Amino acid sequence: MGRPRTNDDTVKDRLVEAATEMFATRPRESITVRALAAAAGASTAALYSLFGGKDGLIGEVRNRAVAGLFRDLSAVPTSDDPLTDLYEVAVAYRRWGREHSHLYTVLFGGVQSFDPSGTVGAGDPVRPLIEAIDRALSVPVLAGDATSIALSLWVTLHGLVTLELAGALDTATAETTFRSTILATLRGWTTPTMFGTLRQAEPVP
Repeated sequence: MGRPRTNDDTVKDRLVEAATEMFATRPRESITVRALAAAAGASTAALYSLFGGKDGLIGEVRNRAVAGLFRDLSAVPTSDDPLTDLYEVAVAYRRWGREHSHLYTVLFGGVQSFDPSGTVGAGDPVRPLIEAIDRALSVPVLAGDATSIALSLWVTLHGLVTLELAGALDTATAETTFRSTILATLRGWTTPTMFGTLRQAEPVP
């Protein structure tokens, strides 16, 4: 009779969940393999067997975060209005960050770097954003360089989400600030004709 299998997907998921929370709240250098295993109720041998060590576990956390964010941003439907599509991509980004706060912190806290000037992979979370920007540039309702626009929008989004996750913005303030700031950022990249249209259409607070 064979020995029971202990290093299964359940143990793997527990290790990933424990690592996600620990890396989101503590310096990476301070977290040991023993501490990770203990937090997951697993053995250090299981961690090494499943991931090859701490770096492998970090890589799995990163991969899951990247895949989750990419999946949610890619699920945003396209329409005949590329500016609305861009706004909805921003909404999806914020929603994912709020629903996966630990993963968000790990993803943009040093484990994963955001480089909009680099090569965009097939599963890169920035791809849906770049594709939406490209559609807006082709109409055209936006004017400028796609990379610069993407970086501008991401910096705005990241600042808003980070402040919200830190509790610096209450719910009402976060909602109104998100809408006005994202619209202002998009408006700053619009063509002169579209700028006037957006300015007139935006409701007065």
